[in-house]
Amino acid sequence: MASTNDLKNGLVLKLDGGQLWSVVEFQHVKPGKGPAFVRTKLKNVLSGKVVDKTFNAGVKVETATIDKRDMQFSYMDGEYFVFMDMQTYDQLMVDLKSVGDAANFLIEGFTASVAQHEGEVLFVELPAAVELVVQETEPGVQGDRSTGGTKPATLETGHQIQVPLFITTGEKIKVDTRTSDYLGRVNS
Repeated sequence: MASTNDLKNGLVLKLDGGQLWSVVEFQHVKPGKGPAFVRTKLKNVLSGKVVDKTFNAGVKVETATIDKRDMQFSYMDGEYFVFMDMQTYDQLMVDLKSVGDAANFLIEGFTASVAQHEGEVLFVELPAAVELVVQETEPGVQGDRSTGGTKPATLETGHQIQVPLFITTGEKIKVDTRTSDYLGRVNS
């Protein structure tokens, strides 16, 4: 349990019958008339839904303990992603729903942050950018500007993104894991 006065960004609260909500932002408000309150923006840990919620100042709220560990992606086992804890070498099987969009950028050996609560995997978080090899892309034709100077490219994970015309098959590029945007070439 914590008081609303102890709220800080990233703190995970247990509200509405056990749902986990992460504090995105908060603001203590002391109006000239009436009691003080705390205005928060909360993000549902599982669904990603963001809501605004107001608490009276000093009210007790239940906090949840989230265990975030860096784990290395080892391999796919059917529909499960197998991660290995680098400290204990324990293996953890995570389903596609928990991995989410991170599945588009996972290759063997990548390190990801796996968040768990009471033994249940909540989500898998990747770094903001990863380096991947372009597995296949059409040659860019100079003068082909109907698409704004980009073309589709398939990454080594099978995920497809838009890249500039000068990118060729086999090149290593940097990709934003949140938006699937091309960020640049990687100089070897």
